[in-house]
Amino acid sequence: MGPRSGATLDLATRKWWRAVGRRVDLAGEHAWLAAPVSRGPLVGDGWLHDEAARLGGQVRDGVPGAGLLADVAVLDGPGFRAADLAPEVRAFYEHTADWRMEVWTGWTPLFWPGGELVSRLFGRRVGQLALPMRPLDVAHGMDSRVSVISDADGTQRAAGWLRTLRSTGEYVFSGCYSARRLPGADRPSVHVAFPLEHGNVQVFLRPDVDPDGSLWLRSPGGRFGTDGAYVVVEDGGASYAARAPIHEEFHVHLDREGVLRTDHDLRLWAADVVRLHYRLEPRARA
Repeated sequence: MGPRSGATLDLATRKWWRAVGRRVDLAGEHAWLAAPVSRGPLVGDGWLHDEAARLGGQVRDGVPGAGLLADVAVLDGPGFRAADLAPEVRAFYEHTADWRMEVWTGWTPLFWPGGELVSRLFGRRVGQLALPMRPLDVAHGMDSRVSVISDADGTQRAAGWLRTLRSTGEYVFSGCYSARRLPGADRPSVHVAFPLEHGNVQVFLRPDVDPDGSLWLRSPGGRFGTDGAYVVVEDGGASYAARAPIHEEFHVHLDREGVLRTDHDLRLWAADVVRLHYRLEPRARA
């Protein structure tokens, strides 16, 4: 697909989300949906410095032991205590840069053709949300980079987690991770925003901890303003948002041999679409 065709498709997609969504005030009532966007069609890591500038801070790359969250305890509240997590689970989120990952994917046959079409038309073209379609796509593993986004005081406000295919260097995911409390919520959620040109896809994940110390992160269905997936677009000088019928579940746990693993299930409404499995290992110290 050429640049002109891609631009036309992206514009039409934004118009569609505008039509099914609602107008939102990202500087006021709906500030909980304010998140990074990409100013161009190719996402990559270009949004990082824009987000740091919005916060009056900076992007810090190469921070030893950088994590998606500076302290998982920021999620503490009724029904969740970071202190109950297995040490390895907590270490992964607080020191993500210290971990290496291997990935396996399994698509439901019914959804594979649609996933391939979306990957070709959008994911691989823009370098964002390019879910691996075949086992060989991730046979050599996935590399990740954590960029800390700090405010003017040097406090971590968010983290960019950029994942690329080790074999080709192509972007798979480029996300902004933080903790964020939804309106009326009893405790914070894990907030992930995936920038797109003049918009983004956002997921609010509710954390829970099992007696064995494993972590569950879930984005269920529900009303606007609760945990789940959202699409936000900029169009005509205004912003619009809609809930997306995408539901995710992550289970971060230790297996019987003490290896840290993550099962990631993605559903469309109630239908299983794809499962990703991650094996997480501490990086060798130099």
